[in-house]
Amino acid sequence: MAISIQRTGEVMSAYLSGELDHHTAKEMREEIDSALDLNMPTLLIIDFSEVTFMDSSGIGLVMGRYRKLVKVGAELHITGTSAQIYKVMKLAGIERLARLEKGE
Repeated sequence: MAISIQRTGEVMSAYLSGELDHHTAKEMREEIDSALDLNMPTLLIIDFSEVTFMDSSGIGLVMGRYRKLVKVGAELHITGTSAQIYKVMKLAGIERLARLEKGE
C-alpha cells in the first residue's frame, strides 16, 4: 500500500493505492494523521482510485479520520471508489459521515 498526500490551500488530499487491509491500515492512519496535525485542513479528500482491495480496515480508517476531523470542524470527502468499495462504504453508512463519490 502506498499513499501520496498533497495540500492545496486548506484542502488536503490523500491518494491511496494497492491493498488496504489490517497489515497496511496502521501505517496509513499514522501518515494521514501526521499530515492532518501538520496542515490543519478544512477538508480532507481520501481518493481510493488506485485501491485494489479493501477489507473492514478501510472502514476503520475512514471513520477514524472522520472523528479526528469533526473535532476541528473539518469535512471529509471520499472519492474514486470502485463499485465494490462504494457498496461496502454505503452499507457501513459512510455517506452519513462524509461525501461519498463512486469512481469510474
